[in-house]
Amino acid sequence: MSHTAHIRSHRKPRRSASSLAMRAGVAGGVLSTLAVAGAAGSANAAEPVTQTLELPTLTADLATQAAQSADATQQAAANYQLQAERDAAATKAAKQAKADLADAKQKAAEAKKKAEETARKAAAERASRSTTRIALTADDTSGSTGTGTSTSTGSSTATGSAAAVVSFVKSQLGKAYVSGATGPSAYDCSGLVQTAFKQVGVSLPRVSQDQSTAGTQVSLSDLQPGDILYWGSAGSAYHVAVYVGDGMFVGAQNPSSGVSEHPLSYDQPTGAVRVL
Repeated sequence: MSHTAHIRSHRKPRRSASSLAMRAGVAGGVLSTLAVAGAAGSANAAEPVTQTLELPTLTADLATQAAQSADATQQAAANYQLQAERDAAATKAAKQAKADLADAKQKAAEAKKKAEETARKAAAERASRSTTRIALTADDTSGSTGTGTSTSTGSSTATGSAAAVVSFVKSQLGKAYVSGATGPSAYDCSGLVQTAFKQVGVSLPRVSQDQSTAGTQVSLSDLQPGDILYWGSAGSAYHVAVYVGDGMFVGAQNPSSGVSEHPLSYDQPTGAVRVL
């Protein structure tokens, strides 16, 4: 036996194949575990990528919302524009109504001024005849004189149709004066004359202007009962009445006196026409 047979060798003993295989297996297992953990870590690290892939869907929703918001804004703008147009139209209508009212007031004022001017002219015409009226008054009270002629040189007694006209106008004394009225309860001046002559079958024009030219012009110094007296010029007379004889006439004078009888001196007529 060798003298070294029982001395342990200082060299490390060789590892057996099974031990190495075991250790390799353990190492492989560890590496596999690390690989799984790494894969899991990689998977966890990849999760944000998955969230990023969902962004297109969110972006599409936002685009839809933006489009809807734009439509709502456009509709609101259209509503505002429509309201503005309505307000403008209402303002324009109000201005037009105001202008129309001012125009109507101006026309009314002009019409009133014209009526007042006509009344002043009529008053001036009456005043200008004051001298003639005084002369007629003298004639009515004294008849013919050496210096003048009576206005009643014609017949003072009505006969035939003239008598019927005179009788009719006298029967209307006391009735009201109403502009445009032709009886039976009220008359204006030409309405009374027209209705009186209608009683004897004579059709006269309706207004005093036309009645002043309806017959033959006669002198105021040769009047006969039934003659039509007029004030103003022939063809543009503003008042008419019926001469009833004895220097008197009957006419629908005005709202205050109605149908009344007066002497020629009360308001000297301009002229006269005879239709009977």
